[in-house]
Amino acid sequence: MIIRGKQKNWQVVIGLEVHAQMNTKYKLFSPMSKTIFGEECNSQVSFIDVALPGTLPRLNSECVDMAVKTGLAISARINEKSIFDRKNYFYSDLPQGYQITQMYHPIINDGKVEIELENGITKIIKVDRIHIEQDAGKNIHDESLDHTLIDLNRAGIGLMEIVTEPSMRAPEEAGAFLRSLRIIMRYIGSCDGNMEEGSMRCDANVSVMPDSSNFLGTRVELKNLNSIKNVMRAIEIESHRQVEILESGGIVKQETRLFDPDKQITKSMRNKEDLADYRYFSDPNLIPIILTQDYIEKIRQTLPEMPKDKINRYIKDFCITIDQAKIIANDKNNAIFFEKMVYHGAQPKNAANWMISELFSYIKDIDTSPVSAENLADLVILIDKGNISGKIAKTILEKMFIECKSANEIIALENLSQINNKDDIIKIIKDVILNHPKEVDDYRSGRVKLFGFFVGQIMQRSKGMANPTLVNDLLKIELK
Repeated sequence: MIIRGKQKNWQVVIGLEVHAQMNTKYKLFSPMSKTIFGEECNSQVSFIDVALPGTLPRLNSECVDMAVKTGLAISARINEKSIFDRKNYFYSDLPQGYQITQMYHPIINDGKVEIELENGITKIIKVDRIHIEQDAGKNIHDESLDHTLIDLNRAGIGLMEIVTEPSMRAPEEAGAFLRSLRIIMRYIGSCDGNMEEGSMRCDANVSVMPDSSNFLGTRVELKNLNSIKNVMRAIEIESHRQVEILESGGIVKQETRLFDPDKQITKSMRNKEDLADYRYFSDPNLIPIILTQDYIEKIRQTLPEMPKDKINRYIKDFCITIDQAKIIANDKNNAIFFEKMVYHGAQPKNAANWMISELFSYIKDIDTSPVSAENLADLVILIDKGNISGKIAKTILEKMFIECKSANEIIALENLSQINNKDDIIKIIKDVILNHPKEVDDYRSGRVKLFGFFVGQIMQRSKGMANPTLVNDLLKIELK
């Protein structure tokens, strides 16, 4: 994004730090079950999570599996040796007084995520590293009290911190990266990517530099970004703030700032700490993680077909449009639903059309659909066979949502089968012609647009049940 200032043009430089809670049964170093969002405060806490004296961490190997799987999914380098370090700082939601992380020897390096912008342009965003670390607890600021409460349910949950290189140049690129990364993690099951519930969080590092320069400006870290929309908006606001400072002769201060979505501003939180402030050193209670090539290959074999490959396969094998393929394949559950429809016998193009155009008009999430893939496939098959019309099918689908019955059950109960018998349709046509002699004369005199009038009358008399193709063919014959 180029910002046109009063004095010169400025280029925005963006790097992201994504904190993704790993989708594991237990926490990173304690035997306590991973917290379910909304659980009672401090109900999912072990002695290790509150750092009672004498407790020692024990690594949950499932967290290693998830980190490696994520690294493989973004074509990253999996390091055979990684080491845990202590990041020392004092804060109320961190009982140990330090965070266990991987500063110097992360488990993953050199990944890449392909993004696609709205104009169809694709770009590769480089991921510098992924390291494993503990999540902290959560401070609860209650205005009715004169103190802050602490919920440690989240403390100790395994996080992947996914750090990009400062290679993004517009808020839209940051948003596209987060969407692409979330799709990947949901596909492989390493993180559910729910930003509203805090299982995926993002900090943005933003700086600006003259458009003609190759030297990066002073970066500011942005926090409190709980949605992709907020990430993009905060970057835009902060970059303009920095340009105003620089063009007025000021200096951008290296600091951490919070985004206020209500006031649409960023405000100072604290000075940005330097590396030395955290006094990193290797954790003496944890041995290094040593991975073999056999183990890495074993994890690689568990990877599913990725969205990009699935999109290409859908276009090639099922002949659906690229837009349909993206809508379906970019959500793992959508893809499962669609493939169930096809394997049940629905014609792929019609399955895609009915899933996207009709089913999605009722629901936002495929998991909430009361209509199963098999039942929707049966409805599509009935249309393809000519047993029902598309118009009647829409009525049936609505009833399927309300009554939770199959298409065949609704058709049988309400006698909604399409009229395909030629004699029955001819009888309706003749009745319509008999009752509209003037319109018949006008049509035969050259007012051919009246053909649609007759079709409408026939469909009305048949309550929409007559086969429209047969109606058109037989009506032409009767009107000669």
